[in-house]
Amino acid sequence: MERFKKLRYLGIASASVLALAACGNTEETSTNGKTVIEFFNQKKEMEGTLEEIIQDFEKSHPDIDVQMTSVPDAGTVLKTRMLSGDVPDVINLYPQNIDFQEWANAGFFYDMTGQDYLDNLKNQYADKYAINGKVYNVPLTANVSGIYYNKTKFEALGLKAPETWDEFVQLVDDIKVAGETPFAIAGTEGWTLNGYHQLSLITTTGSADAANEYLRYSQPSSISADDDILKADAAKLDLLADEGNQQANWKGASYNDAIVAFTSEDALMTTNGSWALAAMRQQEPTFEISTFAFPDEEHGQSATVGAGDLALSIAAETENLEAAETFVAYMTTPEPMQKYYDVDGSPVAVIGVEEDSDSPLKALNELAFTDKHYVWMAQHWTSEDDFFTATANYLMTQDLEALADELNAFFNPMKADLD
Repeated sequence: MERFKKLRYLGIASASVLALAACGNTEETSTNGKTVIEFFNQKKEMEGTLEEIIQDFEKSHPDIDVQMTSVPDAGTVLKTRMLSGDVPDVINLYPQNIDFQEWANAGFFYDMTGQDYLDNLKNQYADKYAINGKVYNVPLTANVSGIYYNKTKFEALGLKAPETWDEFVQLVDDIKVAGETPFAIAGTEGWTLNGYHQLSLITTTGSADAANEYLRYSQPSSISADDDILKADAAKLDLLADEGNQQANWKGASYNDAIVAFTSEDALMTTNGSWALAAMRQQEPTFEISTFAFPDEEHGQSATVGAGDLALSIAAETENLEAAETFVAYMTTPEPMQKYYDVDGSPVAVIGVEEDSDSPLKALNELAFTDKHYVWMAQHWTSEDDFFTATANYLMTQDLEALADELNAFFNPMKADLD
């Protein structure tokens, strides 16, 4: 859709000013004549594994020294550096984020379009994040979102993961009949409901683009409680919100509270993304964890939503381009990404990486990089927080009029860029 290719964001510095700031790095060499490149990492929890991968790279490329920067509050640090023109050679960025899109449009990043290493990714995955038809980022892994469930208890109760929406509704009823609680919900942290709500809208409208047509690209104040789309969306949210479907005190629960409620078997399901698995495992649950994708009306149409996670861009003005690109190309090969996957567990876009057939995320990972792996709709929004709040508020009140009003208040300022 053409309008998706020409986003104009409100409240940002002009592209010309940003481009002037993007002076880039100067070429660096160490005392032994090696070319030094900086790799700015935002995956702090994977720092140790990335250090091992860098060491492997340097053994096979003895003329290149990769220096990884991994700092607390990396996103804020990176933004400050980018806007001051101090652009790292290779940067771990999230290509669905607004900052990435603004910086790409402003000329901060090297154009990778047509490079051979992009062919190492499944289903041309880098093209999902192209800006005006050009590739500025290599997404090596992705996150996925869906429903976690207690597989051990499901089997004991004769329950199975649903494949259609009607089966999902029946499953919730069956869980309650068995005397169990269906969902662990973090009522105070609406972001934990984001995947569920986006997938509700995506499956209701047929695609992420169609959902954004309704929300983001419709006329101002056009979202109404009388709309069939919003009514259908609310019905899916009601599966979480209806009385008795949540753990005790869910309205005051945090993300960690919901994780603990699920792993303590106070509820048999919880909605979240692939990133939550590590937190669940830290609780040492005594049952087998599994997942299922968000069901649609028909069999075979279940979906997940997510985006690039370990994803690399190169500074446009770096004088270390050859070395930087050599490192990025290496990261698109199976050897380093197998090592990364074996620790992280998120789906890998690189062809040739063997994924665990017994992974709790198997049902979601199988959809990764397919047409049922939608990119977060906020790729085309200027913010997200108020959407999270609107979702949580609806679960608290089940007030459809209020949901419509909150969505209009959230999306109306973005619609100033509509033709």
